[in-house]
Amino acid sequence: MRSAGNSGPVASPWPRPRRDADYRETHVSRTVAILGATGQVGRSMLAILEERGFPCASVRALASPGSAGKSLDFRGGTIPVEAIGPDSFAGCEIALFAVKNPLAQQWSPVARAAGAVVIDNSSAYRYVDEIPLVVPEVNGELLDSRPTLVANPNCSAAPVVMALAALRPLGRLRKLVVSTYQSVSGAGSAALDALEAGVVAGLGGRRPPPLADGRPPYAFNCIPHIDRFEDNGYTREEMKVVWETRKILGMPGLPVSVTAVRVPVRIGHSASVHAYFDRPVLPEDAREAWAAFPGIEVQDDPATAVYPMPLDVAGRDPVVVGRARVDLAEENGLAFFLVSDNLRKGAALNAVQIAERWLGAGKNAS
Repeated sequence: MRSAGNSGPVASPWPRPRRDADYRETHVSRTVAILGATGQVGRSMLAILEERGFPCASVRALASPGSAGKSLDFRGGTIPVEAIGPDSFAGCEIALFAVKNPLAQQWSPVARAAGAVVIDNSSAYRYVDEIPLVVPEVNGELLDSRPTLVANPNCSAAPVVMALAALRPLGRLRKLVVSTYQSVSGAGSAALDALEAGVVAGLGGRRPPPLADGRPPYAFNCIPHIDRFEDNGYTREEMKVVWETRKILGMPGLPVSVTAVRVPVRIGHSASVHAYFDRPVLPEDAREAWAAFPGIEVQDDPATAVYPMPLDVAGRDPVVVGRARVDLAEENGLAFFLVSDNLRKGAALNAVQIAERWLGAGKNAS
């Protein structure tokens, strides 16, 4: 384990994947499909399957007809991108979806009918009671029944619930206030291009131009508006964190308030969290609990400038937590700051971990 300044142990060993040898009996024939394979999250899914030695014989890269004919790198070679169609999931055991809600709703029944388990990164099924919404380190036991449709959580909700789940032994959570600072990659590849163009246009003190659709520029700006506004004055993105925190933690009545802000960062979503418990939770106890929790890394020594930052998490797996301190506004409160790579733990990595746990449940049941 690594330490950061005076913060003590930083992280428990990151849980490594099962290797192909663990699945000799089925590995040779398993096919994994990725729908939306050419997008940021889809490409990350493909890379993580390779990085983690996921037990499969082949990957079927699926996308819109406009992307058909392209190729993607995988395991030292390339795989072709195929246009999605009625027979695309034939012979697939697992289908990872990285598409928007309408496409997820259109193709998930087709994939399931072909015999594949669907792990969906959209929000189409997250709020359906009977569909499990899973962060494997937090509620992975929901996969033991081998559901054929699993929802992958919001890119900010996943790291927040991990940090909160680690604190369960220290006290019962009774209220939560969160502000998220979300990178531009969360809005897609075109948004990243707009950020880069806006930075160039804004050099020398010039005002960056608005986005092509007239919305405020990403560059040199903080925008408290992600997704549409709901009738209660909160954005849809803010309500996603509210709803998903409650569902994943199994606390449907938990009071949660969220503010979501788009910030001019390429990769890495941050969150300022104020959590209130039924008893005092000391920062040093929180650090120990986080360090012992799979997938969390502690960076918390402000005196030496050690704290979570987006630049440090891009391309990495852990949720990085720090700036732990006693909340000054209300008793039994703990304030802290966290960061994670929104394309990995906030999306692709969590989906692959769901698939790993789902396979493990099947192996244990046999």
